[in-house]
Amino acid sequence: MADSSFRADRRRVLKWLAAATAAPLVLRYGQALAGQDSPFVLGVASGDPWPDGFVIWTRLSSLPLYPGNQERLPLKVPVHWEVASDPLFRQVLRRGQTQALRLLGHAVNVEVTGLQSGRPYWYRFIAQGERSPVGRALTLPQPGQAVDSLRLAVASCANWELGYFSAYRHLAAESPDLVLFLGDYIYEYTRDPASDAVVRSYIAPEAFDLDGYRYRYALHRSDPDLQQAHAAAPWIVTWDDHEVQDDYSAYWSKEPGVSQQVFARRRAAAYQAFIENMPLRRPRRDAHGQPLLYRRFQYGDLASLPVLDGRQYRSRQPCADQSPFYGKGHVESASCADLFDPQRTMLGWEQERWLDRQLLDSDTRWNLITQNLLVGTLRIPDASTGIDRYWTDNWDGYQAARDRLLHSIERSDARNPVVLSGDYHSFWANELRRTLDAPAVASELVATSITSNGPNHDAITALRGENPHIRFFDSRERGYLSIDLTRERLQADFRVISDRRDPGATLTTLASHVIDSGSPQLIRL
Repeated sequence: MADSSFRADRRRVLKWLAAATAAPLVLRYGQALAGQDSPFVLGVASGDPWPDGFVIWTRLSSLPLYPGNQERLPLKVPVHWEVASDPLFRQVLRRGQTQALRLLGHAVNVEVTGLQSGRPYWYRFIAQGERSPVGRALTLPQPGQAVDSLRLAVASCANWELGYFSAYRHLAAESPDLVLFLGDYIYEYTRDPASDAVVRSYIAPEAFDLDGYRYRYALHRSDPDLQQAHAAAPWIVTWDDHEVQDDYSAYWSKEPGVSQQVFARRRAAAYQAFIENMPLRRPRRDAHGQPLLYRRFQYGDLASLPVLDGRQYRSRQPCADQSPFYGKGHVESASCADLFDPQRTMLGWEQERWLDRQLLDSDTRWNLITQNLLVGTLRIPDASTGIDRYWTDNWDGYQAARDRLLHSIERSDARNPVVLSGDYHSFWANELRRTLDAPAVASELVATSITSNGPNHDAITALRGENPHIRFFDSRERGYLSIDLTRERLQADFRVISDRRDPGATLTTLASHVIDSGSPQLIRL
């Protein structure tokens, strides 16, 4: 299965774009920018902060957007950057010049250092005689420095085709200190543009190569609400599956007949596009040259944030050869031995050891384990046999690995462990237990999607009696999670938008939960 067979037909894409220009909403949200001459139509971003600096990002682009459009810019473009102590740039503290290279999709990631810890800064870029929008970044407090509060926004799963990104606009308005993005920044597949579910089409075939993935990031970045969210605060990101392919595991595609070698080429293209388009420090590489995305951040003495990678190293989907679903996530009976096999891993053995060390060494008041997938158990008894069944794509498909995770949390004595999760397109508040009748080891808070469809609300609600550790669940709403953290408590507000199909959607709070320092109990306000 040659990679070239997946490349977009340029003429067909341009024909779709020509047809799309007749739609005012499409023009307004992404394509109408074609009339602008600025090379900064994809905005700016910051991320991966540390005590004396952070990453600042932009990507030069010409419009209209389509796969391969970076060929319309020169091989390299000089880009100047500035960091100031104030939003009007009256006092510029750092400046420099770099090159936006066609080889890297004309993306620019600058690692800024030498700044004062624990304070905000503002940044911008200059290229081709134009200035970029201004973004706000911040440096982290020094490790061990006394800190009283931290405001976080937690988001995941933004399907361009299923709605507008109003949730990002409201997230930006809260002025969080940090944004944690937990995966599915883009979606690799394309729905039928004629479907009633499609609000705005990707206007391109499914992404299989680097041009296809780069295009999707560019299209998302053209959205004004997402640009606001990136400009408002630094982002700390990880990936899930749709940055590559739905439900993939390591080098295994969900599709039968796709070899690991062929899928590895697709995965490499997708990973390259992710690294180019996220405000990341230059990632370390493992022995095989793959990017090491897992890493740790510390916010003074208040919070430690280990960020995990739950896709790159995981074992293959459980009982894939025996399942008609092959590598796709599905409901699997407890008779599947893979579900409980201690030789199987979600994080990979090296990342498991790394996390264990991070928890053992942590001396912060809170430990926020930031990762992409639902950790809490969802037992689904078979109506006819009573045998438990489980969804295979999250931690329920890797139950021995989950037990090792919870054992690591338990034995570390890390204070106030809270797992922050995404992927499941729904809000959850869970108490994490090693067995159903064991005491809670940690709490889990799951953010719903920005736009993506949630699982069946009534079906999961009906299972609450079989899963008493689930303290709250709702899959009907789209939005994000807002967290206010102090030394004494964590308050989580489940923010929801009125209608993902409305670009002017309003915001409300669906529910709020509190976790007091010293106890994993979730208290509904």
